Amino acid sequence: MKQTTLSAGSFDCYTKTTRRAAFLADMDRVVPWSALCALIEPVYPKAGNGRPPVGLERMLRIYFLQNWFNLSDPAVEEALYDSLSMREFVGIDLGREGAPDETTVCKFRHLLEQHELGKRLFEEVGRHLQTKGLKVSTGTIVDATIINAPSSTKNQDKARDPEMHQTKKGNQWYFGMKAHIGVDSKTKLIHSIVATAANEHDKHALPQLLHGNERRVYGDSAYSSQKTLIAQAAPKARDFTNQKGFRNRGLTEREQEKNSRKSSVRAKVEHAFLIIKRLFGFAKASYRGMMKNGNRLFVVAALANLFMARRHLLRLPQERCV
Repeated sequence: MKQTTLSAGSFDCYTKTTRRAAFLADMDRVVPWSALCALIEPVYPKAGNGRPPVGLERMLRIYFLQNWFNLSDPAVEEALYDSLSMREFVGIDLGREGAPDETTVCKFRHLLEQHELGKRLFEEVGRHLQTKGLKVSTGTIVDATIINAPSSTKNQDKARDPEMHQTKKGNQWYFGMKAHIGVDSKTKLIHSIVATAANEHDKHALPQLLHGNERRVYGDSAYSSQKTLIAQAAPKARDFTNQKGFRNRGLTEREQEKNSRKSSVRAKVEHAFLIIKRLFGFAKASYRGMMKNGNRLFVVAALANLFMARRHLLRLPQERCV
């Protein structure tokens, strides 16, 4: 490791490990860097006659910073100059070099989107977690959440994103996309994702959210009466989705009790949404089009899985999780 120069604050008399620094230190240990870089390496630019490319792992670290802290391309460049803990995580010493500029960051993000590598990164993280003892169990919780998109037409095209749509939830209208996820009922880890426009009904993504070996499928009342779809995707699964009451026939007291017991398990899916939307800030679409936002959804879900599994991974033997 290179010796830190005086530009890194060597004369500071007092210091404290901040929550950001502690978070980045933990994630540095649990992310399987070598496996993820191996997925990107075949399509990453090689050194030639022109300007040599920035190191692949360094760019991947910057890209993860963007997703963890909900930073745009210009914002992550500024953050690297502003935050010592971020520079240490990426491995930048301002006494010797500058941070990659926003154009370089943008090109790397477009590279991942072009080759649909977000999904492959998500799958690789899933395989990594299984090798570390976090197996997929026989229970799946399915749910969906709306990711808002800008509804304003004050832009260059004078129009809203044509791939996003509006939907009504309760008495309020929303415009954007919908993130459908399948979560393991034991570990709370996300094992399947589908991204659609917001007006797509939750039940249409149900078959793609099941891995096929389920014994139980949990979901809210939006998935009620979908026994046929569940049986097609997971023949051995029992339907534990919440029952839905109607205007002319409400739920009986026994049905309400059953729903309450099911909801004690189904509520685990909200932890994944909490991390994706509140902790990592993906409550609003950052880009135009389903491809770009879908790619980000896969990456954020992979990082959410690593975050939820971090305590288990950090308890493993001292070897680095690579």
